[in-house]
Amino acid sequence: MSHFAKVVDNIVVEVIVADQDWVDGLQGTWVQTSYNTLGGVHYAPNSSTPDGGVALRKNYAGIGYTYDASRDAFYMPQPYPSWTLEEETCFWLCPSPYPDDGEDYYWNETNTQWELYMSQFPPAPDDGEDYRWDDESEQWVKLT
Repeated sequence: MSHFAKVVDNIVVEVIVADQDWVDGLQGTWVQTSYNTLGGVHYAPNSSTPDGGVALRKNYAGIGYTYDASRDAFYMPQPYPSWTLEEETCFWLCPSPYPDDGEDYYWNETNTQWELYMSQFPPAPDDGEDYRWDDESEQWVKLT
C-alpha cells in the first residue's frame, strides 16, 4: 500500500493509504506521496536517518499543501509573504535565520525579523516541584 493525495486546483484536500489499483478507479486527481520523504531526502521508516531511497515529490503531502506539478513537489502553505520557497527542499525560508541563543522567538512580519517571545507569566519556581499558574492570585501554586 502507498499514500496518495487528492489534489484539487493544486491544493491537497485528502490523503489516503491505498493500493494503486484502487486509486486508479477513483474520480479526481490523485498523486502518490511518500511518508518517508522530507525536504527532498528519503528516510528510513520511523527514522531521522537518510537511507538513500528515492525521495518522492520533495515532501509528504498534507491537507492544505500545494502540489506544484512543474516542480513535481508538495509543500506547505507559505507562512509569511516575506518567506521564499527553497527549490531543493521545497521548504519556506525566512529572510533571516532563527537566533541560536536558546531563547524563544516569534516571526514579526511587519519588520521582517525574529522577536523575543515574552511570556505573560513570570518564570515558575525552579525547585523540582510541579506548579500551575493561578489567575486569581496571579502566582504559581505548587501542585499537591
